[in-house]
Amino acid sequence: MPPTHLTPAEPDAVVPVEAVTPLMRGITVLHRLTEAGGTSSLSGLEKATGLARSTVDRIAATLARMGYLRLDGRDAVLAPRLMELGNAYLAALRLPRLLDTRADALADELDESVSLAVADRDGIRFIHQATRRRAMSLSFRIGDLLPAERTAPGPLFATEWTPEDWARWRDRRSADPRDRGFPAVPPREHPTGDFTGDFTEQPLEHLTGGEEFEERTREAGARGWALDDQLIEPGLVAVSVPVREPGGRVACVVSVVSHTSRHTADSLRDTMLPRLRSTVRAMERDLRTERDLREAPTQPPAASTGPTGPTELTQLTGLTGLATWTGASKQELGREFIESLARGLTVITAFGEGRAELTLTEVATATGLARATARRALITLEHLGHVTAHGRTFTLTPRVLALGFPPLSRTTLPQIAAPHLADLAGRLHDSASLAVLAGDEIQYTARVATSRIMSVNITVGTRLPAYATSLGRVMMAGLPPAERGPFLTGRHALTPHTVTDPAALAAILDHVRQAGYALVDGELEEGLRSIAVPVRDRTGRVVAAVNVAMHSSRRTVEQCVAEVLPELSATAGLIEADLRVAGRFTRVRVA
Repeated sequence: MPPTHLTPAEPDAVVPVEAVTPLMRGITVLHRLTEAGGTSSLSGLEKATGLARSTVDRIAATLARMGYLRLDGRDAVLAPRLMELGNAYLAALRLPRLLDTRADALADELDESVSLAVADRDGIRFIHQATRRRAMSLSFRIGDLLPAERTAPGPLFATEWTPEDWARWRDRRSADPRDRGFPAVPPREHPTGDFTGDFTEQPLEHLTGGEEFEERTREAGARGWALDDQLIEPGLVAVSVPVREPGGRVACVVSVVSHTSRHTADSLRDTMLPRLRSTVRAMERDLRTERDLREAPTQPPAASTGPTGPTELTQLTGLTGLATWTGASKQELGREFIESLARGLTVITAFGEGRAELTLTEVATATGLARATARRALITLEHLGHVTAHGRTFTLTPRVLALGFPPLSRTTLPQIAAPHLADLAGRLHDSASLAVLAGDEIQYTARVATSRIMSVNITVGTRLPAYATSLGRVMMAGLPPAERGPFLTGRHALTPHTVTDPAALAAILDHVRQAGYALVDGELEEGLRSIAVPVRDRTGRVVAAVNVAMHSSRRTVEQCVAEVLPELSATAGLIEADLRVAGRFTRVRVA
């Protein structure tokens, strides 16, 4: 197997005596699932990790219990809740929260993709992407790791490398001359000695010198910017400028990325560099302002149990209830549940906004774990490269993003909802759907149908008039009253029961908004009864709706409210919980 930079520890690193072996194995499984794009068969994980199948099964069962993956037959699939690990790092880093709005505005102004990257040892890792949607568009994701020498940000970060950093970089290139350890970039099938974009065959031993990258680093230090002229792959060009902390160190690097069909490297530099530098100066002012506010006398931040708190799990168990929850899980699942793995991963989520540096005591307090348990987890995470120690305090490293964040960062709302809809339909034996507003219609974006002889025959993509559907009424009710007008006028009856009077519809929407659900009986089609509830994003805005639809002979209206509504509301809650995690630092497409 080729070397991989998702492998957590250095090849020659000695495993500490106090390291938690189950935690190391569990993280290895998460790395392999990340490399596989988020989905792998259990037998595939067995081969990729070298672990016994029984061990893989136990790890998968534990991660599934935590909500970090789901088991789909013989496959393991990463779940959105796993993103809380990467969210902890990004929140502690604070840079996305401070700078992403300016990066997005720059991308809109230039009509080019803009990215933010941080250094991850001798590589770079993306922490934000503002991409343009074109036929040929940037495919990098938040959390993707690239070799420094094949990027524009790389030489800017390398200006701060120590001799030890340069030695580690040379060792890595010698061990992996074709970059097969970086799944986010195409491997070099015809590597050269200088990484200048020349893809002609050269002897591999030329790769160990690195003179060209060292020269690019010197130039980047002198100029204050760097170019990528098709270093990653033919056609891709980029120009980068560093964003510096108030103390002068490089905090992150901003890149404008394009394609040679639009720009050469030189024209990209000439056209984009002035505006890029202006944005970077504004970002650096933001960092200075944030530092001044942070250093102003104030009360120390307390660990929160809200959406920005230590972990979604502790929101359910209480801030100090993790040990109780893992103990109960162990009692229920027996040897299939690995307590030390669950507790070790939760240590990562003790970090976050206002909690970038924590002592052992603070980690133990935030998670509710015994100090000895938290200490062993931190020792293990430090060995794996996910945590670094600074005296008595610990911080997360960018490598935390390697735990599933790249494939999950482009999860859509239909993908989030699909397994929850399947569970709901399985429990109720009726069709369950997700829809969004599309003008004055609803559009189905996810659906699980039942196998009844008589069932509701609707497919994903189908559009229906919003005013006559439970899904539409729930979403219309979520709009401010001033925005509902176009949905209420000019309506026509689809059945004898369809409500078309604007005043009557407005009253129905007011009731739906207050009740939190909509029930439509025979207004879209005779004999069709459905009940729907809203799906809200992190801000509380209604972005979609879920419903259960059936023939009216299946359940009375009263039974729909008594039996279906609680299950439907619980399902919407699960979808919203996943959406909150997935949407904290990424844009989740709703359709």
